[in-house]
Amino acid sequence: MKWFAVLILVMALRSCDQPGEVDGFVAKQYSHSGKTIPYRLFIPPDYDNSERYPVVLWLHGAGGIGTDNTLQIKGDQIPGTRIWTKPENLAKHPAFVVVPQTSDRWPAGQLSMVPGILESLKSELPIDPNRMYVLGQSIGGEAAWKLVTDNPHLFAAAIFVCSAGSRISRASAVVDLPVWAFQGSEDDPDFVAATRGMIQAIRRAGGNPRYTEYKGAGHDIWDRVFKEPDLVEWLFAQHR
Repeated sequence: MKWFAVLILVMALRSCDQPGEVDGFVAKQYSHSGKTIPYRLFIPPDYDNSERYPVVLWLHGAGGIGTDNTLQIKGDQIPGTRIWTKPENLAKHPAFVVVPQTSDRWPAGQLSMVPGILESLKSELPIDPNRMYVLGQSIGGEAAWKLVTDNPHLFAAAIFVCSAGSRISRASAVVDLPVWAFQGSEDDPDFVAATRGMIQAIRRAGGNPRYTEYKGAGHDIWDRVFKEPDLVEWLFAQHR
């Protein structure tokens, strides 16, 4: 039963994580209709309240699942959350970064609260409603497909990293949305097929999504994705 003892220890350590500020990401929570979802918020330093700034929404993968409001900005979630907070990128593209945390694999009830987080922040911060971007990794990628197909006019662009699924039946809803999807050719065959199928479906419907597939790569492609030389510029060039 050693494995059980290790599991208990890991869970105990996770529950002891303190929700203090981490790399500029402050702990917040959003409540609606008696339900609450935790999230992290990065606020660009010295922002001017008379201007409007983009917001980057990150939907984490399985490594971020929890209730501690910390795991979603740690480990393999770091490349997708910290690229926007690098000094060189902040100097050119200051942006708010929002990172909610799910306690499961992005169930419908929690995912449906995410637009509410953005709406609440728009009333508090100088967010440009025409420059809101969503990015999802693995199970977060699947959640992002659901989010954009249910809210096709909410975001200015979307990036999908090794998505664990898609929503082919609703592809026509996002033909006008700038999309860039990334996949490793040796990832789980179901994941690869889902992403390829979604991209093909959007194209058949008249859209023009970007698709990058890394030959021979598996699931762990986030380091490569967030080193793509034109990724940051591509995202911030998009306006709704």
